[in-house]
Parts: sequence; structure tokens; C-alpha cells
Amino acid sequence: HSGDYDTPLKIPGCYLFIIIHLFFCLVTPALSIHAESVESEFSCEPIRLRMCQDLPYNTTFMPNLLNHYDQQTAALAMEPFHPMVNLVCSADLRMFLCALYAPVCTEYGRLSMPCRSICQRAKGECHKLMEVFGVAWPDDMECSRFPDCNKPYPRAEDLLTSSEPTDQSSKTVQRDYGFWCPRELKVDPDLGYTFMGKKDCSAPCPSMFFSQQELAFTRYFIGVISIVCLSSTLFTFLTFLIDVTRFRYPERPIIFYAVCYVMVSLVFFLGFLLEDRVACNAVSPSQFRASTITQGSHNKVCTLFFMVLYFFTMAGSVWWVILTITWFLAAVPKWGSEAIEKKALLFHAVAWGLPGALTVTLMALNKIEGDGISGVCFIGLYDIDALRWFVLAPLCFNVAVGISLLLVGIVALNRVRMEIPLEKENQAKLVKFMIRMGVFSVLYLIPLLTVIGCYIYEHTYRKIWETTWMEENCRSYHIPCPFKVERTSKPLMVLFLIKYVMMLVVGIPSVFWVGSKKTCFEWASFLHGRRRKDSGVNESRQVLQEQPDFAQSLLREPNTPVIRKSRGTSTQGTSTHASSTHLAALDDLEEPVRTHRHPASSRSKPSYHGSLRRTRDNRGTPEHSFHGSMPHLDHPLSTHSSLHQIDGHSRGGSQQDVSQVPPTLITHGTTSSDGRVAENDGTSA
Repeated sequence: HSGDYDTPLKIPGCYLFIIIHLFFCLVTPALSIHAESVESEFSCEPIRLRMCQDLPYNTTFMPNLLNHYDQQTAALAMEPFHPMVNLVCSADLRMFLCALYAPVCTEYGRLSMPCRSICQRAKGECHKLMEVFGVAWPDDMECSRFPDCNKPYPRAEDLLTSSEPTDQSSKTVQRDYGFWCPRELKVDPDLGYTFMGKKDCSAPCPSMFFSQQELAFTRYFIGVISIVCLSSTLFTFLTFLIDVTRFRYPERPIIFYAVCYVMVSLVFFLGFLLEDRVACNAVSPSQFRASTITQGSHNKVCTLFFMVLYFFTMAGSVWWVILTITWFLAAVPKWGSEAIEKKALLFHAVAWGLPGALTVTLMALNKIEGDGISGVCFIGLYDIDALRWFVLAPLCFNVAVGISLLLVGIVALNRVRMEIPLEKENQAKLVKFMIRMGVFSVLYLIPLLTVIGCYIYEHTYRKIWETTWMEENCRSYHIPCPFKVERTSKPLMVLFLIKYVMMLVVGIPSVFWVGSKKTCFEWASFLHGRRRKDSGVNESRQVLQEQPDFAQSLLREPNTPVIRKSRGTSTQGTSTHASSTHLAALDDLEEPVRTHRHPASSRSKPSYHGSLRRTRDNRGTPEHSFHGSMPHLDHPLSTHSSLHQIDGHSRGGSQQDVSQVPPTLITHGTTSSDGRVAENDGTSA
């Protein structure tokens, strides 16, 4: 009944709050007016709206029925209706607008709504003139949302209460209103933006925390570091392209890790060049909108930046974990290079597949955010949940797994060095490799752990920074100020600068692994147009594969020479070898030919561990071969590069035919002479 809206409430004070709250819960859904912010207490204030002067009442309350926090915001929203009010298209239009934008302030915050008949008369008489001026009737003012009554506004009972303003000024915060999105930061609803929990709102750009001078310095610093990182990682990748056989497993993941940070540094460099043109939405003065941070996938360039930056950042982290896995396989179970390389397809599937799945998920969730500081697009810059689950969680997991495998591998190698006697040269090589691996890992982990620490710092203090920003800017934006602020804090620019620098520095250690005299010689040969011949087995693989077996070393008799074993590609105890083993064996065979040793001096019992083969010249004659496809040295059709080297030395030095080279004992890929195990200079695979 219409009288239900006209009868003032006469309820004891102890039940008043509960009844009013239930009243709003029932009336608000029917009216679809944002009255949830209008709670139990109102502060009456004088009406300052020019359109609503000389009304039967002179006080109002804020926020009003259309969710405007103060009268200045309400005045801006009323501007499109000024031509219709001035031309008096309807006698009810002015009063109807004031009933919504500056409602009468009644006792105890009682809500008084205009009747539906007033709305219908105002809309029916003014809709043609509104079409002329291009003004649409707002959805919040739809007539079906008001009570069905036929009484003027304000009603007589609304004016019975005191019309004087309360002692408390309207500028004094009486309760916590939460965050209200300023008009300057509002965006189109179909974009799906969210800022500080409010939909259709975005953060100010380029930064809500730092000044223009701080941003300019940070951008130039990021630009310089991105150039350094791009140069170092690109140098690593190009060094690999010059000689792709040099970097095999277990160190091959370093190359893919370097490729990832080539792309990461390239994106940061492009962000430095483009400044905030990608990360920020343009200013729109006609719609009273300031520059805001872009979100979502509607900005194609920003989406591309996000895809490349996030994908390769996560992929680089995964490749480092795979690097520790390959080191672990080579150090603990002593897998050979070929055995590890057989798992390369699995490594690539994990390293590229997992970051790809995370990237697609974030795009589907519309979590992309522009970064006004660096000019790129990433996630977790304003959304704490995205930062927690899609940045911090993967990085912390990768670091934990990588450090665990790294420590186990180092402990295993150190046990080999301490407990098992090795030649002095191999002992030095093993120590050198352990130091090199440790330094590389430290150079990677320190920047990465620093980045994780900066992310945790942001995650912890983000709410406090936002509250401080609201308190400093609430009056200029005409939004509610925070209620009872207990702690304020502003972020430190130096920590953000460290975060960006370390995100790029983490890719630079890749150049440490390729930095050697050998790399200089390769580049010199490449620049002079000469291709360097394969020098044999990589030192790190050689050292890892030359380790004696633990059981053999611990059970051997005193003064018994150590027989080194290379597992090759076998993971089941069967020894097979590839080209690296062949090169090592042929290098040992090359020495007797060059020094004209007497055949008897190096004669030993032939090994029957190999397989029987038939040659073209002696069909049916058993021939003992190396573990795999190593051709016999006196085979007339052998075209191995090392055999050619032997032939060349034979013709240039002595006339001894290669076929006269005495048989040599082959034990798991190594040669022995005079019943002892040959200890060559690290050529065993």
C-alpha cells in the first residue's frame, strides 16, 4: 500500500537499526538503486547544488540515492539535464532530479523516495527534448523502480523534522565507506576492469605512488640494464650457434635459459622506448576521464608484451630447474650425455608447456595489467591474488626444487673428490667444474631471490599503500576518505628499482658459462671465416663421466689401479658409446703411431667384451669392436676423421701402416697398456 511509504517510523531506539537494515534489504532490490552505502547514520548538510536551490527543504545527505559521495560529484552528474530544466519541459523534472541527487534529509536517516507518477510525468514530457540534446534517460532513474504512489515530493511528514544541519560537518568521516571509484578513473563496463575491489575502475597512470622525476630515472635505468642483459644473453646464444656440438647435456639448458632472457630483456627494452603508451589508456577530457592503467586483452600490444614477458620469465625459471636436474643425473647416477639427451623431448615439453598453460589461463581470467613504471604489461601489479598464485608460487617452487637438486649434486661430486683417488689433472678439473657450477648457481639465485623478496614486500604492504593513497587523494577525487586510519606507508622507489633490475640481471649469468678462451678462439675463427674442427669431448661432460664407480673403488684391493667407467647412454648397466667415446679412444691410439713405439711395448690381451662383426674382407672372421658402432682400425673403408688423422701422421712421420697398430685393450671405453688402465689426458667420454 502507498501509505507504507508515508508513515514515519515510531520505533524504540534499541530496535531501530535492525528494522532500517531490513527495510533497505527489501526495498533496494526492488528499486535497483544503490542504497547499500546509505546505512544507519546520516549527516545532514546544506544543499549547495545550483539546480536545487529554493526548494521546500534546504538540507540533504550524502551519499545520495544514486551513489554519489558528495555534492560536487552529484552536480557533475546533473549537468546533462540543465538544458531541459532551463527550458522547463516539465514542471516535475527539477523536483524529481533533486529528489534523487539531493534528497531531503530526514530524522534518523529515514529514506524518502519520489513517487512513480512524478517520474512518469517528467520522462513523458521531456523525452523529445532530451532526444534533441542527445541525452538518454539513465537506467538508475527508470520509473518502474520507484514506489507506486501519487503524492508530491517532499511529503509533509518529511518536513516535520528539523531542517537544520547537524553539528557534524559533512566532511567529517562518520563511518567506513570503503573505496569509491572516482569519476576520473571509471572505464567502460564492457572492458571488465577492476581496481581495489571495484568493477569498471582502473588505477591512475603512470603510477599512483611515485612522482614523474622518480619514474623518469627508473625508466632510463631499466633501459640501460635491459640493453646489458640483451647483449649478454644474445652473445651466449650466438656462441652456441657457432658450435652447436660444444654445448651438449648436461649444460645445454643454459642455452635455452639464455634464449628466454633474450626475449625478456627485449620486451623491457621496447617498454623503455614506448614509455607509457602501451601500459596506459589515453586521457579523455570530454568524458572527464584521466589516464588509467590498461587491463585485460583489449589492448593487443599490451597483451603481446604480457604473453612474451610472462611466458619466457616462467620458462627461464623452469629451464634452470631442468639444468639442475641434468647436473643431478650426471653427478649422482652418472648418466652420460647421450642418456640425458634422450630425455630432451620431455624437458622441452615441460619447459615450454607449463608456462604456456599458465599464460593461457591468465589471459582467460583477464588478469593482464599495464605497468606504468617500466612500460610493459605483466600480472600481479595491482591484483594481489594473481601475484600470489601465478608469480610467487611458481618461482618459489622452482627455487626450492632447483636448490635441492643442486645441493645433492654438489655433495655427490665432493664425495667423489674426497673418497676416490683421481689423477691430479682430473682432480683439478672436477674442482674447477664444481666451482664453476656453484658460481653460476649463486649468480642466478641471488637476483632471483631478490626479485621474490620484492614481490613478497609488495604483497605484504599493498593494502597499506592503497589506504595511504586514498587518504592523500580522497578530497581531490571527491571520494570517501578512509575511516580511522591507524597506519600509513608509502612504497620505496629504490625497492621497485631493485626488482626491475634483478628481473633482468638474473639472465646475465648465462654469459659466465660461455666466457672462456675457447669462446674467444671460436669467435676469432668465425670472424675470419674459418670453422674450428671439433676438439673432442666437452670438459664438464668429460669430468662428470670419468668418475670411477663407488662400488669398484671401495671394494678394490690396495695398490690396484682404478678402472674408470663411462656409462655412455646406458641406464640399465649396458655400456654403449657414441662419437665422444670414439674420439677419446682414437686419440689414445694416435700417440703410438706418432712416437714410433714398438708394437710389443703396448701389446695386451684383446678384449672380448665387444660384439662380433663380419668385415667385407674377412667374412666369418670374428672381430672385436668398441662398445657400439666403432669401426675396426684396419678396416679399409673406415672414414672416421681420427683415422684420417692417423693416416696423415703415418705418411708424414713413419711408414708404419695403421693396420700394424697393435691391438689395444678396451674396457668400458678406455684403453689399457701393459696390463694397466691407460690414463690419458681427459679424453674418455
